[in-house]
Amino acid sequence: MIGGKWKLLILSELFSGVSRFGELRRRLSGISEKILAQHLRELESDGIIARKIYPEIPPKVEYSLTASGKSLGPIINGLHEWGLQHLPKK
Repeated sequence: MIGGKWKLLILSELFSGVSRFGELRRRLSGISEKILAQHLRELESDGIIARKIYPEIPPKVEYSLTASGKSLGPIINGLHEWGLQHLPKK
């Protein structure tokens, strides 16, 4: 559900709060629109993030973590800490 390079980075951005597609795209330099949209759909279908559409022109869509997504916080932080402790020493 959270495998791959981009999903953890997307979730890390959403831990800081609600974001729109364009904001996520700007903060995640290097990700294509296609991949970002695909991963957001997958995370939504897995119940990890929520997508809220506002009936405006142009449409406004916001992404946020669900309770299930928020529960991943300690796990992701643990992976981050583990990675920092096991970085190759140069």
